[in-house]
Amino acid sequence: MARSILLASIAAAVLSAPAAHADTIALKVLGQPVGSGLIAQDKEKPFFEAIGDSTGIDATAEYLPVDVAGIPDSDGLRVLKSGLFDIVSIRGPQVSRDEPSILGLDLIGLNTSYAAGKAHMDAFFDTVDGRLQENFNAKLLGVWPAGPQVVFCKPEIAGLADLKGLKVRVGDQSAANFVSGLGATGIPMPFGEVQQSLARGVIDCAITGPASANSGGWPEATTTVLPIALQLAVNGYAINLDTWNALSAEDQEKLQTSITGLTDDIWAYSEELYVDAMNCNTGKEPCELGKPYSLTEAPVSDADIATVGKAVGEVSLPVWAEQCNAVFPECEAMWRKTVGVQLGL
Repeated sequence: MARSILLASIAAAVLSAPAAHADTIALKVLGQPVGSGLIAQDKEKPFFEAIGDSTGIDATAEYLPVDVAGIPDSDGLRVLKSGLFDIVSIRGPQVSRDEPSILGLDLIGLNTSYAAGKAHMDAFFDTVDGRLQENFNAKLLGVWPAGPQVVFCKPEIAGLADLKGLKVRVGDQSAANFVSGLGATGIPMPFGEVQQSLARGVIDCAITGPASANSGGWPEATTTVLPIALQLAVNGYAINLDTWNALSAEDQEKLQTSITGLTDDIWAYSEELYVDAMNCNTGKEPCELGKPYSLTEAPVSDADIATVGKAVGEVSLPVWAEQCNAVFPECEAMWRKTVGVQLGL
């Protein structure tokens, strides 16, 4: 009930906004949270706020970060289906409860490098797009990574084995299953609540990308970072199908080409941010884009690399496949025909 009232209130506010010129397409865009980092600030926000220049379409956009809108980031697909916003910057892990196929793009242990992530996400893209079109009246325009998801801890740790008995903030069920296998407790929690929860001892550790952690001030409440890539934290852009179908074929092509260019740019920028943020978080130079801190960087052991490498076949794939097959019987089969073939499964 509260969620319905919230969405209705936002809808009223959006509808009361000044109308654009009659010939101009007016788009409503729901973006990443304000504090999520430089990708949103430097790439996403400028692109959509100047969407006419960015795409060559006669269009304007009202860009609103999801937390400013007061909408839970887990509701991204529902917002698209409702038509409340035309384009949504989807936070993959958060919306995966509504559409579990999205997790197939970025299972724990699957994307341990940017190159692997690009290949695997491209392979499963059409399957996820089909699911969004069928169930959420939305078309997937592109996907991109927030960056390698690593472990930040308040207590000092030397490796994954030290997570046993600790409470760890996770971004999705795949990560929760993985840390459970290590003897830790996975706790889902919105990004904006993590820093204070670490400081107060509500959680002991948390998983995110180094750049997001730096933007969110996590190093102020932690001592150690273990830079082992568990996954890449997939995000994406999707458009309401009614909005898409109302565009001319020419404008559809312009928008798709421009979004593809944006996501390609973000892939490269994400990698740049990862290197810089790791330097900033651990007191190394050069640190050009973030705030300098002095976390201890725990060495990544061969044992930890092996643990993550085995996670796909032993933990994340079996658990995810059961969940996804329950709502989409062909889910695992489609994954094995695409991503699985690349892995030799």
